[in-house]
Amino acid sequence: MILLDTCAIIWDALDSSKLSPAAKNALELHQGESMICDISLWEIAMLIQKKRLVLDATASGFIRLLLQSRNYRVHEITPEIAELSAGFGSELSRDPADRLIAATSILSNAPLVTADQNLRDATIVKTIW
Repeated sequence: MILLDTCAIIWDALDSSKLSPAAKNALELHQGESMICDISLWEIAMLIQKKRLVLDATASGFIRLLLQSRNYRVHEITPEIAELSAGFGSELSRDPADRLIAATSILSNAPLVTADQNLRDATIVKTIW
């Protein structure tokens, strides 16, 4: 099982050339065994709302297509994820989404596919890029 960060979800759907060879390999090896965090759905909707991601679809339509295309398992925020994410020190950025995604990765024992340098530099999160 692997967990995808929001950037990896978007690039996999729209421009896989932005994915590293290791990320592409992980997606291939874990087809049908990939998770995304529910906060990533919100991040995608916000990117579309702010026009930082321009598509010919509504946010909900694009997200539904994403979920169907890769058969992602959406992992919800649990009390344990909330607690762990709130307790991270300065090793992780203060971005709430990054903290929730990192906590989900740790508690699910699922490597995180991400290009985010802050997450990749955090020694507490196993990443793939």
